[in-house]
Amino acid sequence: MHEFLIFTLSASLASFGDVAGHERRGSWTWPGRSAILGLLAAAQGIGRDGDFAALDALRLAVASFGAGDVMRDYHTVQTVPTAAVRRPQSRPEALLAAGRGVNTTITLRDYRTDMVFGVAVAGAGLAALARALERPAFHLYLGRKACPLNAPLDPRIVAAADPVEALAQLRLPPWWPEADRTARILHSDRGLFGPERSVTQLQTRHDAPLDRRKWHFAPRAVETRSVEITAQVAT
Repeated sequence: MHEFLIFTLSASLASFGDVAGHERRGSWTWPGRSAILGLLAAAQGIGRDGDFAALDALRLAVASFGAGDVMRDYHTVQTVPTAAVRRPQSRPEALLAAGRGVNTTITLRDYRTDMVFGVAVAGAGLAALARALERPAFHLYLGRKACPLNAPLDPRIVAAADPVEALAQLRLPPWWPEADRTARILHSDRGLFGPERSVTQLQTRHDAPLDRRKWHFAPRAVETRSVEITAQVAT
């Protein structure tokens, strides 16, 4: 048996990142490693210049109880041509100086609506993480500051043989539909399971933080399994 910290991520609107382009930013269907570690860091009051060594050592598993639907947001972005920029200038001053020479483009941002995920965390310092999730130091959100959580995380430390058994003890929000209380997809870091649970798919995902200030991410191997996890309901 092993100890796992389990908690619920539920939001009406979220964005989980994707490979960034100039005009479009998509969203993965589930929160990746960088998103979850960032949320844990925010709960503990760790800024981007803080010490992430303990968090980077954690291993994660994410069960999807409902990945939601895609919502696309269209908005404009204005940039100033390099030739029009004179230092030092603030952005408003540069836009004003450029006048009609400002470049305006339409950008696309994808969000996901009405989703619930269960997270299992393995590693050291789980008790401190659970306390931080109950009383977070910073505002918690899923992907962007406009995407707050819509239910308590309900963090608990449980004993289980693997993340499937751990997440079966998860408590979902009481308003979540009964028909959607069983997760059938689980994504995890490698090494969290024994040989008795076979891998359905092995994929590479670029969501392991390398440089948090420059937003650089490294590839990592993600194991995806077909499972059946029926969670409990919070009362």
